[in-house]
Amino acid sequence: MFNTYLFLLIAVAFETFGSACLQASQQFSRFWPTVGVAVGFIGGLYFFTLVLKVLPLGITYALWSGIGMVLIAGVGWLMFNQRLDLPALIGIALILTGIIVINLFSKSHFH
Repeated sequence: MFNTYLFLLIAVAFETFGSACLQASQQFSRFWPTVGVAVGFIGGLYFFTLVLKVLPLGITYALWSGIGMVLIAGVGWLMFNQRLDLPALIGIALILTGIIVINLFSKSHFH
């Protein structure tokens, strides 16, 4: 089970990297960030499929996208000076709360 969550975190890291590169690529006009987009999204999807061997699709996608949204909001704030207002921070807190609820209380967590 530890490997499953490790693979999920690796998938999220790749996806976050790919999303940051997407912003940096300036609509695919810069070569290396464009390569980063491909590497990030392909790597993320590969590790996502490994997680699907253990966790159901809906739960896996909820965790993957939720954690990814939180991380990419942080990356946008740190790297691209994209400000987060109070409603955005509240929304991020709600996403994190949903992830915690799924992991602590859901019985549909495993195949």
